[in-house]
Formats: sequence, structure tokens, C-alpha cells
Amino acid sequence: MQVYKFGGASVSSIDRIQQAAAILSVRQGQPLVVVISAMGKTTNELEKVAEAFYRGARAEALDLFDSIKQKHLGTFAALIPGGNGQEALVDLFTEVEWLLHDRPVREFDYYYDQIVCIGELLSTTILHHYLAHAGIPNTWVDVRDILRTDATFRDAVVDLDYAATEAALRLTPLLAEGRTILLQGFIGSTSENESTTLGREGSDYTAAIFSNLLDAESLTIWKDVEGVMNADPKLFPEARVIPELNYAEVIEMAYYGAQVIHPKTIKPLQNKHIPMYVRCFLDPALPGTLIHDRPVRDLPPIIVLKRSQVLLHLQSRDFSFIGGQTRLLYTLLETAHIQPNLVQHGAITVQLCVDDKGDRTARLTEAAAAHFDVSAEKGLTLLTIRHFDTDLLKALTAGGTQLLLQETPETVQVLLRQQ
Repeated sequence: MQVYKFGGASVSSIDRIQQAAAILSVRQGQPLVVVISAMGKTTNELEKVAEAFYRGARAEALDLFDSIKQKHLGTFAALIPGGNGQEALVDLFTEVEWLLHDRPVREFDYYYDQIVCIGELLSTTILHHYLAHAGIPNTWVDVRDILRTDATFRDAVVDLDYAATEAALRLTPLLAEGRTILLQGFIGSTSENESTTLGREGSDYTAAIFSNLLDAESLTIWKDVEGVMNADPKLFPEARVIPELNYAEVIEMAYYGAQVIHPKTIKPLQNKHIPMYVRCFLDPALPGTLIHDRPVRDLPPIIVLKRSQVLLHLQSRDFSFIGGQTRLLYTLLETAHIQPNLVQHGAITVQLCVDDKGDRTARLTEAAAAHFDVSAEKGLTLLTIRHFDTDLLKALTAGGTQLLLQETPETVQVLLRQQ
């Protein structure tokens, strides 16, 4: 049994959905779990719907959602002449539209998850009906019935024991029949049947969970690039594919912000030594990148740029050593659901580099201000280079002001204020 995951770019257009179907047709009759992301930039568009709804701009939220609705209906009609099965989409649209006619009375993150989760439900519904239309039998399953989570909206924690029981009950018999199963990435549900999301780009993590629970031979992530590259080719045209990586290296890359693999993806795979392939759905003949648990040597420099960074400068008010406040500091970060990207301590100061997460970052700053003198600077860029050399570091930091620098034999990180 294998697990495939198709990202949003892989199902972003009619042609690409047809290409995904062609890839799946090769494994027709063999047990396969397929995890699908929302189409294209749908998640970004749904985020705007959630933001408009939460600030009380109901008409704007409905207009934005109608645009998403028409795009999906158009895709469905183009793929499936006659529209057989379209009522399943309409039911999903209605679910969101009912919510948008209400007034928000809970926190933003709750409404974010109820609205944004619809993207994966729509994409899998379209693919399910198109595959059936193309003569490729498949079973659509609502992943929220399997992935029970806590109520940490936008970053929910999965109850893996519950998921294991439900996967064995709902999926294993289908796989024994050689079925293709379609699941949604990125989403889950609380015990109260409230939708949750697993963190941005969480579909990779969903695929890894099911690879682990179902003892998959391998996980293949289909993307619009040739494989894992040593830098973002949009920013660095000279970037090249890395043929092999090990789990540890990929975890480091993900931790530092590389957008290829979700940070939580590797642990479920490593626990059962399940190999992962990152392959190009535009050209399935390409070998892509193999990720496993064996040593890999002679890696090229791996470059990660994270923009929209915030530097928080915290200082002890009574000049007591900041080291005694470390537990408090990490409690504040955990409460705000923010992972620090860079931390640097002095005697009475600590500097934190974090992603700018809007309200979350504002809440962290406010909470820290109750204990420390706090100042913040936004709009910064964090550069990370694994396997670096000094000439490359000098070239990539030229023209910027270095605010923080941390260096180990393997990795250098520099927080930059761009000119």
C-alpha cells in the first residue's frame, strides 16, 4: 500500500487535475490512499473571506466566497459534462454561507478553521467525481471522521490513538479490496464536530500520519518542482535538485522555514522507517528526491529565506538576569502558539525573531510587556544557510543590516534589515 499527496498546485487547473488522474490511473486496482490539498490559492482566498467575516464585513465576505464558489463550479462543469454529482459541492457551499450570515461571537481562529477547511473538501469532491467519470473507481472519505483533534484552532493536535482505531475500521477494509481512497489534507475535527486545521501546509503531515497508521510502503508527495531543491528557484535561479536527503536534514530544513515539507511530516515516517519521495507531477518520469534514514554526504549549501519577520527586544525591568525568566518566556510563546525562529540572550536582555502572525504576534508582545520592557521591529528577513561557506554568506547578506547572527559548524542564521 502506498500514500500519495497532491499539493494545491497539482490540482489548480483543469489540465492539472487531469494530469493527477493520469498518475492515479497507473495504480488502478492497487491499494492507495490519496491526500489532496485545496485547489491552487483557494486557502489564501478563504483566509480573506474569514478576515472579512470577522471584522463584520458580511457583504464583502459573501462576495469573496461567491468568487470561490463560481470558480469551483466552473471547474466541475468543465471536467464533468452534465454536472452529475454537483449537488455535493452545493451542500458544502451552503454550509459556509450559513456561517457567513451569522455574527462572530468566538475567537478568530475558530472561524478561520470553519471557513478555510472547506477548500480541501471542495477539491476532493471534484476529484472524486472526475475520477469516477474517467472510469477510475475511488472512495471519498471525510478525514474529519478519522483525525480527532483538540480545540487548538489553526494548529490542532491530532489524537493518534483515536486516528489509528478509526483508520483500521474505515480504511483498512477498503484497502484490502485494492481501492483508491481520497482524503483531505490539513483538516480534522474536535469531539464536538467543530472543524480544525493542522497548521499551514499541513497536508504533508496528514499524509505522513496515514502512512504511519496504515504501514505504507512509501509516501510520495507530488509537487510542481523537480524535487527538493537547495533553494527557492523563484529567488535563486541557480537552485538545483538534491537527489537524496535523510530525515534529519529534512527536519532541519523544515524547522528553518524551507517550504518543501511541513515540519511535522518526518516523525511519523521516521518512526516506521517509511521512505518519502518528492516528485514532479508535470513530469512523472523524473526521479525526484528520495528521503530516508541513511547518511547522506556532500550536500550543497541549502538556502532558506523567511520574510515578514518580527524582532522582539525584551529587557529586564529591574536589571535582574534574564536567564531566570526563561521558563516564563517559553510559556508566553506556547500560549501564543508561536515558534521562535531565533533566540539570543544577553545578561538582562533577550531578542526573539518570530514570524509575523498578526494578532498572535500582537498578543505575544502584549503579554511580554506585562513582564519586560518590550520593543518590536517588523518587516525583517531571516536568512538561514545549511552547509555554508563564508563567501556565500557574504554575498547573500550584502546590502542589508545584520541585526542578529548565530553560527554553528553546520548552519548560520542572520536576521537582516533590508535597505
